[in-house]
Parts: sequence; C-alpha cells; structure tokens
Amino acid sequence: MPLHHPLPVDNVSSRPSYGPEFAANLAGELAQLSLPGRMLRIAALGNAVFTTSLGLEDQVLTSVIAATNADVRIVTLDTGRLFAETLALIGETEEQYGLAIEVFKPWKDEVDGFVALYGQNGFYDSVEARHACCHARKLQPLGRALADAEIWVTGLRHGQSGNRASAPLAEWDADRSLIKVNPLADQSRDVLQARANADDVPINPLHAKGFPSIGCEPCTRAIKPGEPERAGRWWWEQDERRECGLHLSASVSGTRAGQPKVTAS
Repeated sequence: MPLHHPLPVDNVSSRPSYGPEFAANLAGELAQLSLPGRMLRIAALGNAVFTTSLGLEDQVLTSVIAATNADVRIVTLDTGRLFAETLALIGETEEQYGLAIEVFKPWKDEVDGFVALYGQNGFYDSVEARHACCHARKLQPLGRALADAEIWVTGLRHGQSGNRASAPLAEWDADRSLIKVNPLADQSRDVLQARANADDVPINPLHAKGFPSIGCEPCTRAIKPGEPERAGRWWWEQDERRECGLHLSASVSGTRAGQPKVTAS
C-alpha cells in the first residue's frame, strides 16, 4: 500500500506506530522510487541515521544525501584499526560535500579488556575472540550512534554476499526497535560504480587494488579472481556466513541464546 502522506519530523504524535507491517509497506513504496526519492522519503520518517563505512555503496549514498539535502545524520565507526586510506576519505568526503561525518570510537576500557583477555591480535585465534573484538570496536560504538535513531540507513546490497541476498529495502529491527532501511538493496555494484564515476564521488583507492569490501586493516585482504565480494573479510574463518555482528540478530525466532542468526538484512 502506498504511503504518500508526509510525516513531519517535529511532530512525534503524528507519526504512525512503526513496526513490521509499517516496514513492509515502506519497502513496497521505496521499490517504486528513484534513489534520490528513496532518500527523501526516508528522511521524512523521523530521526534517520546513516552508518557509513566509506565503501563504494556508502559513498554513493552520501553523495545522494548531499545532493538532495536530505535530513539524515551521517556517522561512521572508527574502530582504531582502519586503513589509512579509509581515514583520509572521511575528511575528503566532508570537504567535497560540505557536510559533517560524526565519528564514533570504541571506549578505551572495552578495547583494553579485549586485549587483556585475548591479546592485541587475538581475533585470529578463534571465532569467539574475533566476535569479542568486533563487539568492542564496532557494536558498542554502533549502539551509541543509534541511541536516538528512529530510522537506521545502511549500504547493504544483495550482491555483497549470500547472507544479504534477500535484504529488503526496509525492515523492522526488533533488537533496536527501529526501522532499518537498505536503499541500495536492489542495486548492482556496476550500477553504483557507474553512478560514482558520473557524479565524481570520492572513492577509497583500495577498491582499485582488489578490495571491494573494506573493514579493519588486519581483518581485510584483497580478493582473488572469482571470489565473492566479501571473501576478503575475516578470510581465515571457514564460515561463509561470517559477519562482524552489525547486521546480525539474536532475537530471531528459533535462535538459541549465544548463537546469533543472520536476518534478511
């Protein structure tokens, strides 16, 4: 069902009650819109926060936010282990588009606790240790970044991995009690690359060196010919469903405690 009524950001009482049904209807509406139209519709829903890792997808979304002047906060997670090229791109992007990217870093005591228990690079030793590192460096800062958000905007795309192949354009995130929107879910990497080229979008130079997906430096390698886009992330692990945890849910029906299950996102 189309949802054409605008939702004023400053009038909380006029907004519908967000939930799974609203998210499903929103996904159907977004499917009919252009990318700029999607971003403006998302911005009208309420306090929207876009989490960028400064990869191709996220840079394209940033350019769309800037071009449409959509009221969407842009934040990034500086884990303390990012590539120098990624860190440099933050300032370059802010300068090109005249906008601010809020940087959230892990708490020192969280990182120190991980190092004391596992060692500085203990994430190579076990999946448990790797998840603990991601929790300290990414999940905790994400929680703070989304603390006041009603809408979480991501750069998830179907072609990134099998986990994300069925990501909807919008869904209800029950863990965080917000609408999670993936406006690029149905976009191909080739289409986004062409858009980035046409609009002179600043791109991480590591993409040209075989890094289609870029995370923390010690946990990311260039992919080999024929490998999936995210094969270079935590490459030493054998689980093809590996994720950092940002897009995992532990509250999916039927999932046992301590065994997070990947949602459609």
